[in-house]
Amino acid sequence: MKGTLAQVRTYERSVQLLMVNQFTINLGFYMLMPYLAAHLAGPLGLAGWTVGLILGVRNFSQQGMFLIGGTLADRFGYKPMIIAGLVLRIAGFATLGLVDSVPALIGASAATGLAGALFNPATRAYLAADAGERRVEAFALFNVFYQAGIMLGPLVGMVLTGVDFRVTCLVAAGIFALLSIVQIRALPARRGDDAPDGRDGRSESVLAQWRGILANPPFLLFSVAMIGSYVMTFQVYLALPLEVRRLGGEGLSGTAAVAALFAVSGLGTILFQTRVTAWCKARMEPGRALTWGLLTMGVAFLPMLAATAVPVPAGATGAWLLAAVPPALSALLLALGTMIAYPFEMDTIVRLSGDRLVATHYGFYNTVCGVGIALGNLLTGAALDAARAAGVSALPWLALFALGLGCTAALYGLHRTGRLDPPAREPRTAAVAA
Repeated sequence: MKGTLAQVRTYERSVQLLMVNQFTINLGFYMLMPYLAAHLAGPLGLAGWTVGLILGVRNFSQQGMFLIGGTLADRFGYKPMIIAGLVLRIAGFATLGLVDSVPALIGASAATGLAGALFNPATRAYLAADAGERRVEAFALFNVFYQAGIMLGPLVGMVLTGVDFRVTCLVAAGIFALLSIVQIRALPARRGDDAPDGRDGRSESVLAQWRGILANPPFLLFSVAMIGSYVMTFQVYLALPLEVRRLGGEGLSGTAAVAALFAVSGLGTILFQTRVTAWCKARMEPGRALTWGLLTMGVAFLPMLAATAVPVPAGATGAWLLAAVPPALSALLLALGTMIAYPFEMDTIVRLSGDRLVATHYGFYNTVCGVGIALGNLLTGAALDAARAAGVSALPWLALFALGLGCTAALYGLHRTGRLDPPAREPRTAAVAA
C-alpha cells in the first residue's frame, strides 16, 4: 500500500483529489446502502414490494441518467457536476434517515441515484484529462481507492447501524458535506478539451452530440461487448453469495463464508491492481489486455462448475469448505479479470471518443452497461431458479462461463480488426490553426 501511495503522489493535485474523492464517496455510500433494506422493512415496517420500489428507483435514476450527467459535464464543466452530485447525496442520505413517509423515501432514493449519474462520468473524464498519457496507470490506482471504500464502508456502517440507522445516514451525509467543502475549495475547475480537429463540442446541440456517438460504430460495438464483463463481476453480489448461503446456511458459518468472498475480492484488488496493470502494459496492447481480462472473468466460474460435481459432505466442516472455497476462488478470479481489464477499458473509451465529449461517452457507456446488468441479473436469477427446480445445479455456471467466452470472442474480434484503435484525426484547417 505504501508503494501505491507513492505512485499517487507522482500525479498532480487534481488527480490525487479525485482518487480520495472516489474513496470517500464509496465509503459513505457503502456504509449506508447495505443496511437500507433492513431499515425499511424492519423499523419502518414497509412491505417487500415497497422496499423493492424504493431501492429500484435509486438504481433506475442513476443508470437512466448517466448520459444526461455526462452531457452536462461536457457542457458546463466537470467540477460543477461533481459538486452537484455530492450536494444531492447529502440531501438524499439525510432524508433517508429523517423521514418515514413513502413519497419522501422515494424522492430521497431518486436523489442519491441522480447524484451518482452526475459525478461519476465527470470524475472519470476529469481523471482521464489530467492524467494524460498516464491514464491507464491512473485508472488502476483509481480502482484501488474505489475498492478500499467498498471494503471499509460496510464495516463502519455495521458499527453505526448498531447504534441507530439514522446515525448512519447522518454520518454518511456529513462525510459527503465535508467532501463537498474540500472539492469546492481545492479542486480546480476543468472542462473537457475541444475536439482534435478544432471543433468546440459545446457549440453543438445535445442531440447533435448524441447523434455523433451513435454514428461511432467502434464505440457502440465496444460498449455492447463489455456488457458481459459487468454481468459477470456483479455475480460477487448475486449468484455467488446465494450459492454460499445455499450450501453454508444462514447462520454464522454462512455469514463468515460470504464475508470471505468479499474480503478476497476487495483485498486482491487493493494489493495487486497496480502490479497487474504494470505487467500487462509492459507486455500487451490494450485490446489484448481486455481480451485476457474477459477470458479470466469467464474462467472464474469453472470452480463453481467443478463444485457441482462434488457431493455435499456430511460433516459441517466439509460442507462449509465446499460453500466457501470454490466461491472465494471464483471471486478472486473475477477480481483478477477486472484488474486486467478495467484500466484499459477506461482508456479505450477515451481513445474511441477521439478525446472529444469524453464525459458524454462515459455516460452513454455506463447507461448501456447498466441496462445490460439489469437484464443479465434477471436472466441469472431465472437460471438459478431453473437450476434448483430441475436439479441441474451446473446450469447458471455454464451459462456465465459461456457468456465470458462470448464476450472474449467479441473483444478479440474488435481488437484484431482494428476497431479498438483511436479514430483517425482530421487535420486542422488553416483558419483554426491560426
